[in-house]
Amino acid sequence: MPVLLKIRQNFRLRTARGLFLCVLCAALMGALTAGASGPVHAMAEEEIILQSNADGSVTADLFAMDTYMSLKAYGKNAKEALRAGAEEIRRLDRLLSTGREDSEISVLNKDGAAVLSEDVFGLFGRALEIGEETGGIFNVTIYPVMKLWGFPEKDYRVPSEEELSAALALADPGSVETDQNTRRVQFLKEGMAADLGGIAKGYTGARVTEIFREHGVDSGLVSLGGNVQALGTKPGGKKWKVAIQDPEGGTDYLGVLEVADEAVITSGAYERYFEENGVRYHHIIDPADGYPADSGVVSSTIVSSDGTLADALSTSLYIMGTEKAEEFWRECGGTFDYVLEAEDGTLYVTEGIADRFESTRKRVTVRKDG
Repeated sequence: MPVLLKIRQNFRLRTARGLFLCVLCAALMGALTAGASGPVHAMAEEEIILQSNADGSVTADLFAMDTYMSLKAYGKNAKEALRAGAEEIRRLDRLLSTGREDSEISVLNKDGAAVLSEDVFGLFGRALEIGEETGGIFNVTIYPVMKLWGFPEKDYRVPSEEELSAALALADPGSVETDQNTRRVQFLKEGMAADLGGIAKGYTGARVTEIFREHGVDSGLVSLGGNVQALGTKPGGKKWKVAIQDPEGGTDYLGVLEVADEAVITSGAYERYFEENGVRYHHIIDPADGYPADSGVVSSTIVSSDGTLADALSTSLYIMGTEKAEEFWRECGGTFDYVLEAEDGTLYVTEGIADRFESTRKRVTVRKDG
C-alpha cells in the first residue's frame, strides 16, 4: 500500500506503555497521522516510540511541531539513526516554534531583532530568497495577518478591512535587515513578525534524511504531519509509493506517486479553517490582499529533491493558481514538479512526474514546450 499524504484520523489501540499510540493508515509507515481537528489522545511531548517490524525496518513515533510524526529506517544502525533524527526534530522545534516563548523566532518577534543560530539564520535567508523568486507570494513576514485571523492561537475571527490594511503593511520582507557576519536579523517596522512554519517541516525532513545517511541508512521514509521525505528506494530497489489524499476527505486518493530521494508535500484548504456566517475561511493567506487564497486550486502537491523548496512552494502554487503555477514551473528549470487539483476536479501534472503518477481522475499533463 502507498503512504497516504494527508493528515487525517486513523488510529488503533496499543497497550505498550499504557498509551494510545497512532498508526499511519498506510502500511509502509506503521505510524500515525492526525486529522485537521486534532488528535484524539495526548502523546507525551518527549515520547519517542521505537518498534521493530517484520519487514526488517524500525519505526519511530513522536509528537513535535504541533503534529504527529513517523520515521522509518532500514539497516543495522536504524535505531540509532531514528533516535538521532527524532532529537534533531526536537531541536529544530525548540528553535523555530512560534508557540514557544523561548524559541529564536519568538524572541525575534518580541524584540524586533535577534542574533540567530546558524540553522535558523540560514532558513530565514532561504525563506526570503524563495519569497523573491515567487514575487512575494511566499512571505515569511505574513505572521501579523495570520494572527489577525486567529490561526496561530485558534481564536478565529474575520478581521475588518482597516485591520487587514494595517497588518499587510507589516507583512513586508523588504523591511527585514540581515547581517551575514553576525547572523543578526532586524525588523525595520515596529510590530513586524515572522513565522517559518511554511518552510520548517520541509527543512526538517531534509535534515533527518541527512542524519540517516550519516548513520549509514540509505533506505528510509520520514512523515512529518503529512510531509513525506523519501530516502533512497525501498529495500530491493523499488520506489516508494505515496498516495495523495482527496481534499474532500474519505479514503479516496487523487493518485499515487512513485518517488525516490524526493520530498512530496501537499497543501490544501482542508488543513486548517473555520466557518462564519456560512463562509469557510482557510489558513492559506494571499499576501496580495490578506484574505484566504481563492485561486481555483483546491490541492497543491510539490515533488522535489529539495524538501525546503517543496514545502514553501506547496502553499505558493496554491495561491498562484494553475496558469501562474505553470509559468513559474517553466521558469524554474526542473527544480520541482507538481500535481494541482482545480475546483472542477481536473489534475494538472507536470511532465517530470507524469509517467510515475497513477490516477483515475481527469488529468492534464503540463509540458515545458506548452
